[in-house]
Amino acid sequence: MPPVTVAARARVSLPGPRVAARTAVDREAPLSHTPRPVILDCDPGHDDAMAILLAAGNPTIDLRAITTVAGNQTLAKTTRNAQRVCTVAGIDDVPIAAGCDRPLRGALLTAGDVHGESGLDGPAFGEPTVAVDDRHAVEVMHEVVQHADRPVTIVGVGPLTNVATYLDRYPADRGRLERIEIMGGSTGRGNTAPYAEFNVLVDPEAADVVLRSGVPTTWHGLQVTHQATATADVLRRIEGLGTPLAAICVELLTFFRDTYRALFGLDDPPVHDPVAIAHLIDPVVVGTARLPMRIELVGEHTRGATVVDTSGRTGWEPNAEVGLTLAHDRFWDLLIDAIDRLGAAG
Repeated sequence: MPPVTVAARARVSLPGPRVAARTAVDREAPLSHTPRPVILDCDPGHDDAMAILLAAGNPTIDLRAITTVAGNQTLAKTTRNAQRVCTVAGIDDVPIAAGCDRPLRGALLTAGDVHGESGLDGPAFGEPTVAVDDRHAVEVMHEVVQHADRPVTIVGVGPLTNVATYLDRYPADRGRLERIEIMGGSTGRGNTAPYAEFNVLVDPEAADVVLRSGVPTTWHGLQVTHQATATADVLRRIEGLGTPLAAICVELLTFFRDTYRALFGLDDPPVHDPVAIAHLIDPVVVGTARLPMRIELVGEHTRGATVVDTSGRTGWEPNAEVGLTLAHDRFWDLLIDAIDRLGAAG
């Protein structure tokens, strides 16, 4: 597998379930007595930071590990950004493990134009105090799955290099996975190439491995994540929480808003990655359909496209759940509640 390029490591034990008090947002649906074990694979990234907060701050998720991959920035930077987010949010019982520093094939593409030189520009972060595990992300994934007393869900919100490498290295683990939730792809146009979304374009071969793995997958592409906009009202609600963590979230989303305005002409930035976590917490948040899907690997102008047959013209069998619609207010209720929980505990 590609080498790990993060120098400083410290071993962290695998955590048990996180416990948090119920708040008003939980009363719409009963809390599970057995939180779902989850591995969050990410490349922080502003929206990845929000996904970490939602996964760690909601009591129905038992966040067993945060694994990092090169994508929005280099592996060293995305790993440091995971440390930064966990430090400011007081998430000190979840191992962070660095994974693959390049895609399965070709050179790494990063998104500094969107996320800045650090990958998490905006706030003035202090030195992180949360350590990085000394194991490779793939080994941490395997250990979490092997020790879990129920099937584990992987949520992949960056390029899927780590996830594909794990599935190839430990094929017997596939039967111990509940599903893989993915932020990636698009049923229409892309955001990095005309028909390719960033996460899939960075490593199309990895996305293809995951899609063909036999593990159930749900793909939350641009068609649904572009509905998860951080409006001015959303920013006011987060600021109104009045905690240091909330202030950092506003700074992150303000920077993200400004880059989206400059690059794409959008007034309100889509906060892509937490959509995959929100769907796990409350399936009503995302409306999905089971559809036929392929990953384009060789197209001269379309490499990295997610080819989703929404009209039944190909004759392909449906092989993936695809997110199509988002309950905007319900989504933000979940995310703001998680920020509130973590900020109050910090």
